[in-house]
Amino acid sequence: MNEQATSRSDDPFHGSPSTEVLLTAEVFDGEPGCIAQARALADRFLARLVAEWLAVLGEHTRSDLMLAVSELVTNADRYSHGPYLLELEGDARRISVTVYDSSTALPVLYSPDPARLGGHGMEIVVALCDRLTAERVPVGKRIRAEFTLST
Repeated sequence: MNEQATSRSDDPFHGSPSTEVLLTAEVFDGEPGCIAQARALADRFLARLVAEWLAVLGEHTRSDLMLAVSELVTNADRYSHGPYLLELEGDARRISVTVYDSSTALPVLYSPDPARLGGHGMEIVVALCDRLTAERVPVGKRIRAEFTLST
């Protein structure tokens, strides 16, 4: 991915965004168990979004979001030198999963190749989400996967 990259040109996330969202975030240090902790945070977030915001999750939304969290946190854990931040934000229409880490190297998005060993994480995230952006920020980089919910 380049300085700033977007996976799709159609953008359902622009327009008149609501200023009220459910937001949760946690810093992880890369110690064993961080990926499971990140998934648990995402699971609690989804439960609150459904209960408090009456969000309607599609048949695959929960599993898609959990897999995206796993892939993004795994990449931050593997490729950054230092802690990373997982931020989950959403309302009844959308959810975003954002990971900040200390590495300025943007992820590489390879074309699909079932014979390639490794390097499938971002390919998986792009397939799961509605929009993916990656950009350099003062602390390193920010990768955001956005999901549109059923209405």
